[in-house]
Amino acid sequence: MTAPLTTPPRGHSGGGPRVARRTPDGWEDRPYASFTLTPATPTIGAEVGGLSLAEPLDDATFAELHRALLEWKVLFVRDAGLTQAAHHALGRQWGELETHPFMQYVNGPQPDDAPQVVRFEKGVELTGYENVWHSDVSWRQVPSLGSLLHAIEVPDVGGDTLWADMGAAYDCLPDDVKARIDGLTAVHDWWDSFGRGMTPQQRDALRPAFPAQEHPIVRTHPETGRRTLYVNAIFTSHVVGLPADESDELLDLLYRQATFPEYQCRFHWTPGALAIWDNRATQHYATSDYFPQRRVMERITVIGDQPF
Repeated sequence: MTAPLTTPPRGHSGGGPRVARRTPDGWEDRPYASFTLTPATPTIGAEVGGLSLAEPLDDATFAELHRALLEWKVLFVRDAGLTQAAHHALGRQWGELETHPFMQYVNGPQPDDAPQVVRFEKGVELTGYENVWHSDVSWRQVPSLGSLLHAIEVPDVGGDTLWADMGAAYDCLPDDVKARIDGLTAVHDWWDSFGRGMTPQQRDALRPAFPAQEHPIVRTHPETGRRTLYVNAIFTSHVVGLPADESDELLDLLYRQATFPEYQCRFHWTPGALAIWDNRATQHYATSDYFPQRRVMERITVIGDQPF
């Protein structure tokens, strides 16, 4: 494999190959019998074909779909044929589902009959705010395993979502940066993100149940064993034990790793499409370039494990 180019200093205009691995050491490539896979890029993202999601998957098919998720980090299914109930049932095959505690404050009323479904209804009155690289709910003590986002209504042009492979981003860091961040932790918090959509009284009432959390800057994926960068520009506030200026400089360097196209894939939504992604291995960015057109999405998030 070609040696990766180290991250150039700020203002440097140099380029060159930035070759990343798709899978961790020891991964066994095996064919998939239940569906087809069409890669979106060499390292991240694949479109699933020949699979119906209208009914719960049998154990063998689900095991293959989960293996594909670990391999490609984000999967896309066009014309998934999902009802809200089928969407919910598919998420439950991965595990217990999250009820988001803050979405009502920043995204308007949520479905009363489906508290584990987050509805993003954007248009003229409510514009997008997810156009910053992030990993969902990293401010929880136990962040999510993954998310399943279903397109209900999409604009003709715009509204794409991008994902970045944070295992590839870590692998391609210079050795001196890897040594610098080894063993460091950072604080993740919702106060300056979701908290901005709340009144001071609402923030204060929610704070005891949702304190800031400390997570490793480099987490180990619990299933693949791959090391991944686990800081993001929305929810990570500072590095524990570093002066503020040094913390800001280091986090800025690490945040930028998600912005390299070599580690990214991009998906153009169509009505009925579904994206399933691994929040332990990726960050994502929802482009906000479609207003005043409408974009309506429904997301289900699966509870994961505490980063280590």
